[in-house]
Amino acid sequence: MLGLQLRCIHNREEFEAYEGAKLNYSFQPFGDELFVMADNLLFERGISDQEITFGEYNGQITLFQTYNKKSLFPFDLFSASFYLLTRYEEYLPFIKDKYGRFDAEESLAFKKGFLGKPLVNIWANDLASKLLKVFPDLEIRTSKYQFISTIDVDAAFAYRHKGMLRTLGGFLKDIRARDFREMHTRSLVLRKKLDDPFDTFDYQFEILKRYNLKQIYFILFADYGTNDKNTPTHSRIFRELVRWIADHADVGIHPSFTSNSVSGKLKKEINRLSKVLHREVTKSRQHFLILHLPSTYRNLINNGITDDYSMGYASQIGFRASICTSFLFYDLEMESTTTLRLHPFAAMEGTLRDYNQLDADAAIERYHEIIDEVKSVGGTYISIWHNESLSDKKRWKGWRAVYENMVEYALP
Repeated sequence: MLGLQLRCIHNREEFEAYEGAKLNYSFQPFGDELFVMADNLLFERGISDQEITFGEYNGQITLFQTYNKKSLFPFDLFSASFYLLTRYEEYLPFIKDKYGRFDAEESLAFKKGFLGKPLVNIWANDLASKLLKVFPDLEIRTSKYQFISTIDVDAAFAYRHKGMLRTLGGFLKDIRARDFREMHTRSLVLRKKLDDPFDTFDYQFEILKRYNLKQIYFILFADYGTNDKNTPTHSRIFRELVRWIADHADVGIHPSFTSNSVSGKLKKEINRLSKVLHREVTKSRQHFLILHLPSTYRNLINNGITDDYSMGYASQIGFRASICTSFLFYDLEMESTTTLRLHPFAAMEGTLRDYNQLDADAAIERYHEIIDEVKSVGGTYISIWHNESLSDKKRWKGWRAVYENMVEYALP
C-alpha cells in the first residue's frame, strides 16, 4: 500500500548494522530503533481460533493489543491487518446464510462496530506518518482517491428476448397470480408499445459520458437455472448488446450461482463470453456475491481471472476486509500470496433498498457517509448498481435520483 520495497532481516547483528530506514517488528526492542511489538499471529502456521484483544488508538478500535512503551503502536497493526485482509474468520466454522454465504452480521467488524471504517487504510496512513518523521527521505506512495462505477447485469431484459417457452411461462405465472396489471405490461412491452424496464443501457451511458466515469460491467452469461435467470446466451440481441457495452466500458464475467459447485461451469461461461467479445475475460464478480474461501478464488485463478470485485457483503454496506484499496488474495490454507487482485466494493443499492429497507433520502445519506470514509484515506470507492434498479419503475421508483446524486458526490 505504501509502495515500499521490503527486506526481512532475521539476524539481530545484521539488522543493527543496516544504515537505511528500518523497523523492528518482534517481541522486544533492541535499543532506540523504530519498534512495533508483535503478537503471535504472524509467527504461527496453520489456522486456529484466535484470542483477539481489543483496544483503542486515535479514536479507532484496535485488534491484537500489545503492551510495550517503546512500540510505535499499542497494538500489532501487522497482525490486525493480516487477520482482516485474509478474511481469517471466514476459514473458521460459521453459520451460513440461506445462500451458503458468510453473513455480514456474523463478522467481527459488524459485531464490534467497525464495518464502516477502512481500518487497514487508516493504520497504513498512520504508519507512513511515523516513518516519515524519522526517515523524511523515504519515498512513500501517496494514494489518490478514485471512483469506479460498476453495473451487474443479472438479466438484460425483463420481458423481451427470453424465448418462447419462458415468455409463455411468464404469462402463465401472471394468470396464476391473477396479476393482470403485470400481464398487461408484459404484453405491451412484447408488442413494443412500451420500453422494457430493464433496458436502461442508453441512460447508463448518458451518465457515463456526462461524468466521464470509469465503469465496469459484470454480465451473467450462464445457462438458465433457479438462481440464474439471465437472457439466453444464444440470443442475437443479447450478444449484440454485450458487444455494444464492451465498446464503451470494461466487461467482466458474473459467474453463475452454480459455478461454485459444478466443475467446469465457470470455464464454460468465461469461454462463452470471451468468444462474443473476441477478447480475454479477466475481471469477475460473483453472482449473489457467493464467496467460499478459498475455493471460489482458486477457481477464478485456475480459469484466468486476474481481478475480482466480489469482496463485500450483500446485507450491509462497508468494508468486508476493512480496506478500500485493491490487494492480492492471500490463500491462508496454502500460506501463499496469489496473483488474484481483489477490489473491494463499499456499497450496493440492493443492500440499502432491500436489506436495510431505506427510502431514497436515507440511502443518499448513507452513500455520502461511506464515500466520505473512502475519500478521507485516499481509497477507491466502488459502487454496485444493476440495470434493473436504474429503471426508475415499481420498487425502484425514485432511485435514479439516488444514483445520480451518488455519482456526483463520489466524483474525485
